[in-house]
Amino acid sequence: MDLGEITENVEGDRLSNLPDDLIHKILSFISIKHVVQTSALSSRWRYIWTSMPFLNFSTKDFPRLPRFSKFVTRLLSSRNNQSEVFSVDLTFRGKGSPEFVQRILDYAFSHNVQQLNITCLPGRVYYVGEFPPSLFSSQSLKHLTMTGRIQTCPIPAAPTWVLPNLTTLNLSFYDDKCAALFSNCPNLKNLTLKNCSIFNSFHIHHSGLSSLTLENGRDCVKVVTPQLKNLTIKYWRGIHLISAPNLSSLRYTDHYCCYKDNDDGPLLLPTDLCHLEKVDICIDSSVDNEAYTRKIFCLLQQLHCVKFLTLNLELVKFISSSQDLISHQPTSPFVNLKSLKIYPVTFLSVGVTLSSEIQSYLLGGSPSAAFTLVSHEEIRAVKNVTSARNLMNELHDKLKGNIETDASHALTEHEQLRRKYNMVEMINKELTKVPASHQDKDKLRARFYGLLVEVKTLFSRDEPATSSQPSS
Repeated sequence: MDLGEITENVEGDRLSNLPDDLIHKILSFISIKHVVQTSALSSRWRYIWTSMPFLNFSTKDFPRLPRFSKFVTRLLSSRNNQSEVFSVDLTFRGKGSPEFVQRILDYAFSHNVQQLNITCLPGRVYYVGEFPPSLFSSQSLKHLTMTGRIQTCPIPAAPTWVLPNLTTLNLSFYDDKCAALFSNCPNLKNLTLKNCSIFNSFHIHHSGLSSLTLENGRDCVKVVTPQLKNLTIKYWRGIHLISAPNLSSLRYTDHYCCYKDNDDGPLLLPTDLCHLEKVDICIDSSVDNEAYTRKIFCLLQQLHCVKFLTLNLELVKFISSSQDLISHQPTSPFVNLKSLKIYPVTFLSVGVTLSSEIQSYLLGGSPSAAFTLVSHEEIRAVKNVTSARNLMNELHDKLKGNIETDASHALTEHEQLRRKYNMVEMINKELTKVPASHQDKDKLRARFYGLLVEVKTLFSRDEPATSSQPSS
């Protein structure tokens, strides 16, 4: 064996020389099926998978559910039973609550799982995964995320979850009839509800909650959270913030067309928000409604302590058109303002000139506050940069083989190369829209050229595609 072979063997075995906990962390980014396959590498790797604290299950790795269920049974029975489970990520598609779901959750809870992510994938037929609440009784669980058409309480009188150490709860497309769902989660700090239907009307009454996000909901929600600091509301009707005296950050997005004449209208806030630092309000309305406009002025009045205020241009235009209401405002409510930023959401609205009345209303109470009016061009540049970055990240993953979809398996190698080439063209199109003066333009171009070289290299290896290589 020459020196080159010795060096190659040493270099190739660096990963095996790492401690188990670091190898586990590296393997946590792939599914448990592929982790098990590493046991064939060498004797060092033979039993690594048996003590993996990160278990990522997905039915997408198997052609049929029975094979996945059999794999789950064999894996859990062969795993080192003395090793605790830190996190479980379960992604599945199936009717009702398959037995393997309960088997995985039972095993996770019995091994002190701290983080649990459950995703119920949509299928050809509308299915709901039903999980009995008894499964959600854990002393160890700290982070729980549930996504998909999932129910946990088929019976309205079912008990609530018992998760005394849970700190973070994220629910998306979730359906539950338990109005007191969070009552036995005393340490909950972060709660996110997206596209959820908990009850027609329910309370979020929690003494320790510090961050709350509500998106795309219709249920009437009353919030009593004395320790709440961060609140995000996006297109959720019927929010009544009864008590949040420590609130420091508010992001609120709404649209007037979501409401009928008899609806409450914009967010209802308490009057004791004395610790507000940052507020970002985006309300789009093309309908002239005096009652709704009055409610907007009432909302702004309740934000009198804010220091950093951001409003969308469409909202400012909307309230600017109500000169009678502005003239009846005695003084500006914003007495602590340090910064006011106004930005456009759409490119359909034309530029607006702030009248002296609206300027006095917004800045009269804080004449030294910094004022920024963001142009349409600046917003467009930000969107183009974001789009280019997202496309480059996706292309990078495709080039590294990190993205595998059912559709990609049906394509030939040449067709997959053609898709990568199309992405190159899309990225280049987005970058041409970014102004030359943008601070990140050169960095984005440099990264783009690097990806372009990789794609051209792949095309040069593909003989049928040589006549259609991308140009620089």
